[in-house]
Amino acid sequence: MSITNGELVPGATEAARGGAEHVTEPTAYDAILLTSFGGPEGQDDVIPFLRNVTRGRGIPEERLEEVAHHYRAFGGVSPINAQNRELKAALEAELARRGIDLPVLWGNRNWKPYLREAILEANERGYRKLIAIGTSAYSSYSSCRQYREDYAEALTETGLDGVIQIDKVRQFFDHPGFVEPFVEGLAAGLAEVAAAGIPLEQTHVLFSTHSIPTMDAAKSGPQSRGFGEGGAYEAQHRAVAEVVVAATSPSVDWSLVFQSRSGPPTQPWLEPDVNDAITDLAGRGIRAVVIVPLGFVSDHMEVKWDLDTEAMETSRGLGVLAVRVPTPGTNPAYVAGLVDLVLERRDGVPLDERPALTELGPWYDVCRPGCCENVRLGFKPALAGVAP
Repeated sequence: MSITNGELVPGATEAARGGAEHVTEPTAYDAILLTSFGGPEGQDDVIPFLRNVTRGRGIPEERLEEVAHHYRAFGGVSPINAQNRELKAALEAELARRGIDLPVLWGNRNWKPYLREAILEANERGYRKLIAIGTSAYSSYSSCRQYREDYAEALTETGLDGVIQIDKVRQFFDHPGFVEPFVEGLAAGLAEVAAAGIPLEQTHVLFSTHSIPTMDAAKSGPQSRGFGEGGAYEAQHRAVAEVVVAATSPSVDWSLVFQSRSGPPTQPWLEPDVNDAITDLAGRGIRAVVIVPLGFVSDHMEVKWDLDTEAMETSRGLGVLAVRVPTPGTNPAYVAGLVDLVLERRDGVPLDERPALTELGPWYDVCRPGCCENVRLGFKPALAGVAP
């Protein structure tokens, strides 16, 4: 991935290549590139998919088989691809409603349709300037930089480095379109608990997100911001949780919990685990928990298995009522918000006109130098950010 004179951001459009934190120069994009994690769509896909996800990490086959049973319990089909088809259709409908002529391409990082296939399609259709939406709202290696690395790798694999340019919308953790569905969900969840006759003082809200290694968390976001041990990843989640609680029930007790840990026991990951938290709360007399999947944009496998299966089993075993709040999915506010994020870049919207519900945002259009480093792998070429 080469960098020419005056270009700080590899593979970027003219407006973004100088590395400004927020790009306020309009850009005539040709298409939207919807990018997701991907997931298997049959029993034969499960192990090959997991090999893709863990490539280069030395994960033994027996560990892959342990994870595989989560997918096999659902017929080997992850819900994520179907959800992305629905999201793509919803985005296309919203764009058409507004009279915006921007086609939506879709490519996954770890399963069909692959990102490189979407890049090839863009080239075949004559699209040269793409604005990418990554289906992850927060800052960390796995939720932002790894997407940007995969954009760079896809351009190299297809031989389209220097032909196609890719920018990426900002991380949208505190955009109203992402937050409002959780506000609605928490209000409904608390109402369900109240209808069951459980008072607020015996109710606890658990904001759940994907656990990541603590050293990845510490490196998330620009180091100059001084977020501390949890980095931007934890700070962003806590800031959004505060907004959601303030908008629904400011007096309810809440905590941030984690799920879906996959690393070896010797490697520190963010804690507490959602199941451990439920067990602890039950021991303290809590009779109901409302689980808000704050780190997730849709009901994919981590939500369906780790929350709807394991966390619910833990709650039932302890006699605790558990209510799980919906993810944004194709909520109209979320879909409209994603389109708004694209228009920010297309139209060069000034910073003071960009919505953000926490003091941490609006987040950067162009990721800052060294943002979200993967300590184990080092810096690989990445688009949509100032090198490295």
